[in-house]
Amino acid sequence: MSTDAIVVLKDEHKEIRKLFRKFEDTTAPAARGKLVNQILELLTVHTYIENEVMYPEVRKLMPDLDDDILESYEEHHVADVLCMELATMTPSDERFEAKTTVLIENVTHHMDEEEKEWFPKVREGLGRKQLQEIGARMLEARKKAPRKPSQPSALKKAIDALVK
Repeated sequence: MSTDAIVVLKDEHKEIRKLFRKFEDTTAPAARGKLVNQILELLTVHTYIENEVMYPEVRKLMPDLDDDILESYEEHHVADVLCMELATMTPSDERFEAKTTVLIENVTHHMDEEEKEWFPKVREGLGRKQLQEIGARMLEARKKAPRKPSQPSALKKAIDALVK
């Protein structure tokens, strides 16, 4: 298994897209509910390792990508909110399918943007060794990543800052 950070993230994107396609191809409510639970877990772990390792590290090493990273944080925030809401729903809820569809559309846009625009810039700006080190830290962070959606991390950090 490669520890290149971009390879790690692209592999996760493939897994996420595969589950999205399964959801779209499935009509049985119980099966859709299980797929959404799998999607929520994958997205929770994925956004955690990006937010906690990849984005801060790239932000530090490549400050010219700051705007891209801030946009990615916001896209994660939107996905986090949708995931939190979906985690409380069942397939019989009126808005379950619509909310899942919006999540899929938003996350697909985010992944496409990362892969087509952001990853090439990062690969060009960082050496292979740096990407492998970041990837190894992401794989380590994955072990302690939450598996269920919770309060969005960006919102949580803002609230924690206000409370202090």
